Amino acid sequence: MIAVILIAARLSSLVERIGQPPVLGELLIGVVLGNLVMIGIPIFEPIKHNPIIEFLAELGVIVLLFQVGLESNVTEMRQVGIRALAVAFVGVVVPFVTATYLAGPLLLPGQSFNTYLFLGATLTATSVGITARVFRDLGTLQSSEAQIVLGAAVIDDVLGLIILAVVSAIVKNGNISGLDIGIITLKAVGFLVAAVFLGQLLAPWLGRILSKIHTGTGMKFTLAISFGLICAFFAELIGLAPIVGAFAAGLVLDAVHFESFESPQIVTALRTELEQHKLQDVGQIQAIMQHHADRHVEDIIEPIGHLLTPIFFVLTGMAVRLETLFNGEVLLVALGITVIAFLGKAVSGLVAGKVNKQTVGWGMVPRGEVGLIFAATGQALGVVNDRIFSVIVIVVLLSTLLTPPILSFVIRRDQKRGVAALGTD
Repeated sequence: MIAVILIAARLSSLVERIGQPPVLGELLIGVVLGNLVMIGIPIFEPIKHNPIIEFLAELGVIVLLFQVGLESNVTEMRQVGIRALAVAFVGVVVPFVTATYLAGPLLLPGQSFNTYLFLGATLTATSVGITARVFRDLGTLQSSEAQIVLGAAVIDDVLGLIILAVVSAIVKNGNISGLDIGIITLKAVGFLVAAVFLGQLLAPWLGRILSKIHTGTGMKFTLAISFGLICAFFAELIGLAPIVGAFAAGLVLDAVHFESFESPQIVTALRTELEQHKLQDVGQIQAIMQHHADRHVEDIIEPIGHLLTPIFFVLTGMAVRLETLFNGEVLLVALGITVIAFLGKAVSGLVAGKVNKQTVGWGMVPRGEVGLIFAATGQALGVVNDRIFSVIVIVVLLSTLLTPPILSFVIRRDQKRGVAALGTD
């Protein structure tokens, strides 16, 4: 079944021929495989509940966010920190308030206020995995827009998880104290601060220690992936999403932490550059060495990403139940809430500063697996019934499937405008 998922994911990359990111194809192939049972083909149903495949999918999204962190730049993210915070704040408050006090009571009358609270909480989180994959597929991870979205998505997840914890406590206990809210918030913020500062202190020290044991690629891979997994573990330990920890690990794990390691790939690449261009300038040689060192850290993680990341996106698509689309009432309610969900996130781009506000706004739209986790939590607490859960699934489905092509269109349009402006100059 793992082989079937991987082959199907590769075949789904045909969407690239029509200008769409591969992640869209992986999600769509997951939707197809997960709903073949509707036409009497149940062979793929065991995949949905297979604990091994579920584990590999969870590991895949952790590896993806670790890769995204590696390709991001902590200095650049600090430069957009205030704007990312503003985008995250708007992207959480607007959907939560509109869903809780407007969309919920109007479109789902007769439900308890706790149900509306959970509906609002479900719409707060951004699926950073989907957005990051689109930016990565299009080669724009280093852009200011991508850095703002990634930074905002991490803050967004933290704020969303705080809201989820608070809403869950209200449902369980009837109320929650300001002290409890403060403790939850301090844990979330404290982890991110500790991950950035302690990570930058410990990673180079650990690299020097391990390089004395062995300087090959295997040791470098072990150091990199272990650091990411440990940060993901500690994030989950204090109640945050593991992907937040993985992203933080990649963000602080700079190539300088591996300077004690020898890399045959770097030596070969440098020799080729020297032979082709006959470089003698020391600055140019150092720049080439640093470039290949940076890429080498990412390149040794890449094969793991090729194996695990498609499993996550295909499995996410398989969780979608298309039969919910055949209930007219449920579908109309879902479409109304989807509009609120899209607008609530899209307006966050308005506070992003002097960048492409549409790219930032659309980058914040997808809910993905995060929204499903929130909905499942509400269902377990008894405040989200099957009908409302189906509504949330449709909202998540639409935000997950529509965002990649829309975001891809906006980014490519902006790139064409940039090229046209450059040509005019």
